[in-house]
Amino acid sequence: MRPHHDMSQPADGRQSERARDISRGAQRTLALLGFRAIPELSLADGRRADLVAVNDAGEIWIVEIKSSLEDYRSDSKWPDYRAWCDRLLFAVAPDFPLHVLPEDTGLILADRYGGEIVRTAPPEHRLAGARRKAIMLRFARVAAGRLMTLADPESAYEPIPRA
Repeated sequence: MRPHHDMSQPADGRQSERARDISRGAQRTLALLGFRAIPELSLADGRRADLVAVNDAGEIWIVEIKSSLEDYRSDSKWPDYRAWCDRLLFAVAPDFPLHVLPEDTGLILADRYGGEIVRTAPPEHRLAGARRKAIMLRFARVAAGRLMTLADPESAYEPIPRA
C-alpha cells in the first residue's frame, strides 16, 4: 500500500484560514474549467501571485485572493499582475462587498468547497511569446519542485531563485 501524502499547500503564515479556503474553492472552480493552478508563484518582477493557472491552450490566468475588504484596500500591487497573465481575476468569499472590486477583472465567488465565476475576465490581452515561455517554465519548475518535496520531505531541494 502506498503511503498517503497530504497534497495541500502548507500554511506559511502569510494567508489566513479564510484566504486558504477561498484559494481552495477557486482552484476547484478553475479545475472544472480545465485549468491547473499553483498557489504563491513568484514572478520575475519579485511579486508573488496568489494563484497562477494554466489550461491546455496555454492560457495563463492570475487569481488574486482577497479575504476581506481591509485586505483589498491595503493592496495596491494587483494591477501589476496584468503584465504576467492573459486574464486577471479576483476570488472572494460570497459575503465580500463586490461593488468595490474593479469591473475590468474577472470575479470568482468561492469558499472551501468550490466556487463560481460570476464575472468573466474581459477579453484577454495575449502575453508576448518570450514572457509566456518564461512564466510557463517557472510554473513547471516550481510545480515539479513542490511534487519532489512531497515525495521526499527530508530532501534538501532548494527553492528556485527568482528570475
